[in-house]
Amino acid sequence: MKLKISAQVYKLPLRHPFTISRYTIEIQETVIVSITCGDHTGYGEATANPYYGSTVEKIQRSVVSVAQKVKDASRTSPQALWNELSQSLKEDYFALCAIDSAFWDWKSKKRGISLRDLLSVDFKAFKNNSLSLNTSYTIGLASMDKMIEKLRETPWPVYKIKLGGKDDLNVIKFLRSQTSAVFRVDANCAWTANQTVEFAKQMKTLGVEFIEQPLPNHKIESMDRLKLKSVLPLMADESCPRYEDILKCSTGFHAVNIKLMKCGGITPAIKMIQQARELKLKIMLGCMTESGVGIANICQLAPWVDYLDTDGAMLLKNDLAKGVKFVDGRLVYGNISGNGIHTLRQQ
Repeated sequence: MKLKISAQVYKLPLRHPFTISRYTIEIQETVIVSITCGDHTGYGEATANPYYGSTVEKIQRSVVSVAQKVKDASRTSPQALWNELSQSLKEDYFALCAIDSAFWDWKSKKRGISLRDLLSVDFKAFKNNSLSLNTSYTIGLASMDKMIEKLRETPWPVYKIKLGGKDDLNVIKFLRSQTSAVFRVDANCAWTANQTVEFAKQMKTLGVEFIEQPLPNHKIESMDRLKLKSVLPLMADESCPRYEDILKCSTGFHAVNIKLMKCGGITPAIKMIQQARELKLKIMLGCMTESGVGIANICQLAPWVDYLDTDGAMLLKNDLAKGVKFVDGRLVYGNISGNGIHTLRQQ
């Protein structure tokens, strides 16, 4: 029984230009990987991302380079296939993520169960109640008027505020005057240690829940001291892309943000969640600006984490897929097997 694998490029316009401390995008390029055999097709996704050197051309080349190994893997476990492909795709974990996620999706559809039910074999003692989790909705860096417009356009219980500008504290103060929602702050490596300590003191009084990645990754050695001084929890993002980084981050952060594309898919994310739990770290599932395909795969891991930041598809003008959705911030799963995706728009 041979599997078929393909990689389709999509260009997805955003609802608004998306700005963080490093760049701005208006159109998100992405690749949807499909793995098919018989009546079942599994879907995974990998986005183009300038910070991580990910392009759609690179992703497509990577998929082609391992296609034969995937075609022969119908009887292989997802973990075994990931171990084999990771040797060939050391320089393209985004493509590895798309293939791994599509393979998990196909396996669960073949068995007629949800992907999270299939994953439960690997998560015995860690399960939480995902029905109590809200995803944050991201407000990117923009003029104050534009940020307020976004708040009003999408009323939400939890906002993730992208910072890294010259007037970060006043931004939070002004946004707080407009809403009582919970704030999570993402500095995207743009602050100093002293700024973080001072901002944390004032932001705590303004209803900020935690601060994500305040310092650049090359200053991670400063995080141990900063963790002791900060009155708000600190979450690693850029400092924790892969499994081997969990231990490194455990002394300088209170929590880690796990993103499937950075770590290479569902298979390594399972290991990251397990180790983070053992090290008493809080866990957030994060996303890129990806379609509902990628979001559906990420959310299969939601029963085992503490926070969700999975709004990527909500930032698009038109999503590719229907399945997993959020109602007033709350995660609602699709009611079919696999990752819950039941339609996929063609290019």
